[in-house]
Amino acid sequence: MSDHPDMSDKSLLSRRSFTAAAGGALVALGAGQALANAAEAPAASDAKPAAAAADGPYTQAFLTQYNKIKDTANGYFSPDGIPYHCVETLIVEAPDHGHQTTSEAFSFWIWLEAAYGRVTGNWTPFNRAWEVAEASIIPPHIDQATNSGYNPSSPATYAPEHPEISSYPSRLDSGVSVGADPIASELASSYGTMDVYGMHWLMDLDNVYGFGNKPGTGDELGPGRMASFINSYQRGASESVWETIPQPCTDKFRYGGTNGYLDLFTGDAQYAQQWKYTNAPDADARAVQAAYWALTWATAQGNASAVSASVAKAAKMGDYLRYSMFDKYFKRVGNCTSPTSCPAGTGREAQHYLLSWYYAWGGSLGSGGAWAWRIGDGVAHQGYQNPLAAWALSTVPSLTPKSPTAKGDWQKSLTRQLEFLRWLQSTEGALAGGCSNSWDGAYATPPAGSPTFYGMAYDWQPVYHDPPSNNWFGMQVWCMERVAQFYYASNNAQAKAILDKWVPWASSQTTVGADGSYRIPSTLSWTGQPDTWNPTTPGSNAGLHCTVAEFGDDVGVGAALVMTLTYYAAKSGNANAAGLAKSLLDAMAAHTTTKGIAVPETRRDYNRMDDAVYFPPGWTGTSPQGVRLGSGTTFMSMRPWLREDPDWPKVQTYLDGGAPPVFTYHRFWAQSSLALALASYAELLGDEDGGGGPDDDLDPPTVPTSLRVTGTTSTSVSLSWTASTDNVGVAAYDVYRDGIPVGTPTATTYTDSGLTAATRYAYSVRARDASGNASDPTAEVPATTQEGGGNPTGGVKVQYKSNDSNATDNSIRLALKVANTGTGALSLSTVTVRYWFTTDGGTSYTTWCDWAQLGSSNVTHRVVNMPSARTGADRYLEVGFTAGAASLNANADTGEIQLRVHKADWANFNEADDYSRGTNTSFADATKITAYVNGQLAWGTEPS
Repeated sequence: MSDHPDMSDKSLLSRRSFTAAAGGALVALGAGQALANAAEAPAASDAKPAAAAADGPYTQAFLTQYNKIKDTANGYFSPDGIPYHCVETLIVEAPDHGHQTTSEAFSFWIWLEAAYGRVTGNWTPFNRAWEVAEASIIPPHIDQATNSGYNPSSPATYAPEHPEISSYPSRLDSGVSVGADPIASELASSYGTMDVYGMHWLMDLDNVYGFGNKPGTGDELGPGRMASFINSYQRGASESVWETIPQPCTDKFRYGGTNGYLDLFTGDAQYAQQWKYTNAPDADARAVQAAYWALTWATAQGNASAVSASVAKAAKMGDYLRYSMFDKYFKRVGNCTSPTSCPAGTGREAQHYLLSWYYAWGGSLGSGGAWAWRIGDGVAHQGYQNPLAAWALSTVPSLTPKSPTAKGDWQKSLTRQLEFLRWLQSTEGALAGGCSNSWDGAYATPPAGSPTFYGMAYDWQPVYHDPPSNNWFGMQVWCMERVAQFYYASNNAQAKAILDKWVPWASSQTTVGADGSYRIPSTLSWTGQPDTWNPTTPGSNAGLHCTVAEFGDDVGVGAALVMTLTYYAAKSGNANAAGLAKSLLDAMAAHTTTKGIAVPETRRDYNRMDDAVYFPPGWTGTSPQGVRLGSGTTFMSMRPWLREDPDWPKVQTYLDGGAPPVFTYHRFWAQSSLALALASYAELLGDEDGGGGPDDDLDPPTVPTSLRVTGTTSTSVSLSWTASTDNVGVAAYDVYRDGIPVGTPTATTYTDSGLTAATRYAYSVRARDASGNASDPTAEVPATTQEGGGNPTGGVKVQYKSNDSNATDNSIRLALKVANTGTGALSLSTVTVRYWFTTDGGTSYTTWCDWAQLGSSNVTHRVVNMPSARTGADRYLEVGFTAGAASLNANADTGEIQLRVHKADWANFNEADDYSRGTNTSFADATKITAYVNGQLAWGTEPS
């Protein structure tokens, strides 16, 4: 295997000027929009065969990355030829083991092979990926064998979701009406089967859990080396990965408790052995998206027949994907305020036409008669929408599903998705969370004043809250990359309008240094809400705002940002977007490893390895490994293989009080995304004309001059400099603080804020043009922030609100704000806060920061045992801040900090007599919550 090209060689990675690239338009696509209007006709005579494009540096970089992924020695694929979620095994995120896989990974694999087919003309790997999917992650008939017992007029029995894990299992309630499934019959008629054709979201490829739900067996075979279906996440919005109980998809009651794992999640009078699967709609839509590009590229090569069978599979998948457009229990969409008053839907009343978070299906294993169920989901997240897939399924003949109403459904879905994204776009340009037809998963009444989208209530953190689902910047780029591809393929004006606002915001928050350093948004913070949607006169969303709370260097997220910028630039002619795409791609590609492109990441969240996992009182069971399950089980004890992992010692060191562990992960989706970014840039903006022609811009700008400090405060430094010159034009300047990029202004001034008082810094600046050429840096200039001062004792206060109206449940849930009432900046690392409470019999505790406007990772929290009890308190929750929280300016506050405390055994509290507890549900000054600056009491009164 060859190494990655030397990304520091600017002549190697030069691209032709953007004007020339834009003029070339659909260089290798050839067909583009024409596919929407005709069958797969041969490509235009001037279409460039993709196989002839493999001679440029970005194309070669794609092939190098592709070959690393496919090299068996690098460990991306299981012995069964299925992509792992991650090469490294000790990784905990949505999957909790690297050698699990997801439908997400499959969809990226299909897309990766489509790009390979474009470059090489070889479509065998693309077709093979679909074949493997059909034999594994799309459950074969034997693994869903009782669908014949499904009754579309009664799809499932209602069970409410709950905000707290301790409210599970959730009782089935046949007294709540459910609507009818309007598409089951036409699907069965179109395909001659009642089986569902969709990917299950999660598999355990090494069978570390030992359930042995091997595809094609319909069985629970137990431990042994095999790929196995598995499921997780069944207990409401507060359930993070650290609190999950993975379970088998085919549950024959061989493991777990008396009723297998079923009675951990649903309450019933009796239980039957059964199978069940959950679909992640964004992954299936991405597979359709990949099939569209495969068809487009193969058609441009005059070889559409090479992919026709796989494209037909994608069309079929898109047919069943419509289940994600329906409310969970097929209730009428709009203005639901209780499970009994929200009526059952008839016809298409239950169809919201968005891509929701999931759809699911299941059934009996045959004993006692065949029966089956299906549910949709009434919650939609912006990050799951895919207008390109909706457009392809409704306009491209070979991708139009067979069912008679499918084309119309996807046409309406396309319109609804674009409206949805427009509704959620903030003043800055970022996209807010989503909407719900079933508040709290129980058709509850949404908070007063909630804006709506076709009667569905706005939710800033739809589906999950730990961490809040829309705070990850990855959700932004995953959605917008699809919007950009849709705009590129269709020239849709609504998509362009969304991009025209989003791209400048994302670009302004992205910094790339000529030395290979870069940073992109990581964690976002949200305030306000959108206006209620009016399709005739959409609101301006003047009160909806987004700020970047934390930055990072995630290569997978960065690659999706590059693709967004690339497709947008190729269609719009935006030179700044093209230049940023190139410079960010080059910066990431410089971080090559023997297995791909990756950067180290610090996993502070691994201190939750010993978190207690909630089991209902009295429930006991045994895992396939013989682990006792029940009260006292922790995340780590449920997974005995963790301690055997070669990377475990550095996690153990962290748990013992040492430094947080650092990992360099090779996630399949991220590595594939990087390869796709290289291929997309090569195709649309880069080197497939051979490069090196007279239109190439290789000249860097001149070095900025006269860099100087124009002002300082205790928390900021202001700079200015004299403009650089360039043969084409300067696109931006990169500002460095102590060698680290901190800003990318387009003007010749910049203010660096959030600094520490009385601290010396050094600044330099580089100029950059639209082609990514960068000047040398200026000489560094020093700057020292002013003394903090002006914040005497009493210059800080705490505000509080209760997030839990039940004083006798198993959690303390509160929200705090810390405000600086002094006259100067306040370094938050000097501040601690104490919330005083009584133990009520507990001895050990688990604490969480569920969300913080300044970033959860910047908040510390622990329970402290008091040497002697005081009135209303024998413990206190101590809240502090890391250096990353920076400083508060005078009259500023931290924004909301959401906190939670549980006992290790999940026993109940009695908070009624707790010293610090209040019942107010809006923020108010809290003198019974104390604050300290440098250890000295600065706010409130301690209990006596």
